[in-house]
Amino acid sequence: MREMRLRNILWVCILSVAGLTLPICLAQATGGGAGSVMVNLDQWKGLITTGDASVLKTLYSTSPAVKITTPAGEINAEADALFWAGLKVQKLKVDVTKTDVTRPDVQSVVFQAEIQSGASSPARTLYVTEAQIWQLQGQQWRIVVVQRTAPARLLQPTSVDKDIYHPGADAHAEIKHALLEASKTHKRVIVVFGANWCFDCHVLDAAFHRPDLAVVLAQSYEVVHVDIGKYDKNQDIADQYEVPLKRGVPGVAVLDSNGKLIFSQKNGEFENARTLGPEDLLEFLKKWKPASS
Repeated sequence: MREMRLRNILWVCILSVAGLTLPICLAQATGGGAGSVMVNLDQWKGLITTGDASVLKTLYSTSPAVKITTPAGEINAEADALFWAGLKVQKLKVDVTKTDVTRPDVQSVVFQAEIQSGASSPARTLYVTEAQIWQLQGQQWRIVVVQRTAPARLLQPTSVDKDIYHPGADAHAEIKHALLEASKTHKRVIVVFGANWCFDCHVLDAAFHRPDLAVVLAQSYEVVHVDIGKYDKNQDIADQYEVPLKRGVPGVAVLDSNGKLIFSQKNGEFENARTLGPEDLLEFLKKWKPASS
């Protein structure tokens, strides 16, 4: 994944957003005056929480028409405003990961929004990662480019820099050690196959650190991360635990404290971890934990 940035050229910039890399175009801007990226973002946040799609729509550029890209394809300003209004935002927390002032009249911001959505009952926490490019048009800043993800129920890491899978680790030895510890504490062992380049592996790891899931893991499991490299490492372990890596990663196996396989992922259950919800993972952990837990 490339670092998210706005290139100071006339037509093209590339943004990587939550595992998606999409080309977007920005026509050359004219006009003057520097502005505050955060002031613009605060204005957007205020309108998101009001839920008024018609007012939110006024932030989008009409000439040139705003370019909005979503996983489902390109949409217009009205559809995007209705998307946000439809979430019925009760609480909004924005984590800014990148800002850039390319020229006095062009600004960009990349952020992840944590939303308490009242669109369902009970309310749900959702995550949306979005990149915006703003252009000063006369005296008004307007959004000219948007890229966003679909709402996700799990936190979507904004980079894959975290070192989860250590290339030099001896996976056989780590599993042996985890089984030894599990036998002492009457736990089970979760073996997670993946790699640091894998976005969904980072999603699953972040989910395992949620307080509601972390407490179950700590009480009932030892966790071992097995690096698969570029699908050229530790294939023997994946075969031993019947996890078909060709279906994708992350791949998961669960062992009892004696090393007996009690679950193996055969149908890509965790491969698209970004689409899962915390309740899905909690159900899985409770299903396979030792009866004594």
